[in-house]
Amino acid sequence: MKELINLQLMMFALIITGLILKKVGVVGKEAQKGMTNLVIDLILPCNIIYSFMIKFSSKIAQDFVVILVISILIQVFCVILGGVLYNKCSVKRKKCLRYATICSNAGFLGNPIAQGVFGMMGLTLASIYLIPQRIMMWSEGVSVFTEAPTKKEMLKKIFTHPCIIACEIGIVLMLTGWRPPHFLEETITSVSNCNTAMSMLVIGMILADADPKTIIDKDVLFYTFIRLLIIPFCVFIPCWLLHIDSLVMGVSVILAAMPAGATTTILASKYDCEEEFSVKLVVFSTAASLITTPLWNMILLKF
Repeated sequence: MKELINLQLMMFALIITGLILKKVGVVGKEAQKGMTNLVIDLILPCNIIYSFMIKFSSKIAQDFVVILVISILIQVFCVILGGVLYNKCSVKRKKCLRYATICSNAGFLGNPIAQGVFGMMGLTLASIYLIPQRIMMWSEGVSVFTEAPTKKEMLKKIFTHPCIIACEIGIVLMLTGWRPPHFLEETITSVSNCNTAMSMLVIGMILADADPKTIIDKDVLFYTFIRLLIIPFCVFIPCWLLHIDSLVMGVSVILAAMPAGATTTILASKYDCEEEFSVKLVVFSTAASLITTPLWNMILLKF
């Protein structure tokens, strides 16, 4: 419990640092965008490759299959939820809410939390868990705002995504037992170690854009309740009843409890779907996750 509290306090301190840097103008909008791209295109892929540098076993193979199945079922569940929960909202708001329900920030925020709470094996499982979500992001997710992409476009987006490529490289390294030259392995490790700090700083910068006077909205509150509490609860109960391995269950629940992803705002802006509302979704749910994530961690420690 002490280690968990220290981890949460460390992440919170990094988030506050990012918020202050943005508020005082040390980091501007373009610099924040550059840092986000750096995390997604370099730091996170190195983090994923590093997580796969473990000794392969039948137990690991079994855990991979189980968490992949859980992730697929969660994605299907989220697509169904997104289609039925927001029918009373305006058309543009519904698009933002549906996308944010299907595509959370698990890839950006979830990985450092999975690594911090569950160690390197937690990060490895998180990388497998996120494969279906990244596929959904470029298929069902994008089709929420526009027409569904062609099969060729979708496959190109999926297989050229840096994190998917990193998973492919990592799986090869794990299965073959091969390791890159020492200098290259050290380079990957060094870049990988930046993941938590950089990710949390960027989260703080996102929170800095919030206007406390206008951020509270009934649709935002409803979404946050669904995304941070109901969805992970619906993952936790079946996993617990089926006696799923505690590590697999823990990673699945924590990643299911992640807030709206920043791509919600990017797509809302691109397709003119209430960009201001999408910012509220991302910022408020991210801020609320600073409370709900430690709560889920404490619950999982009991099982």
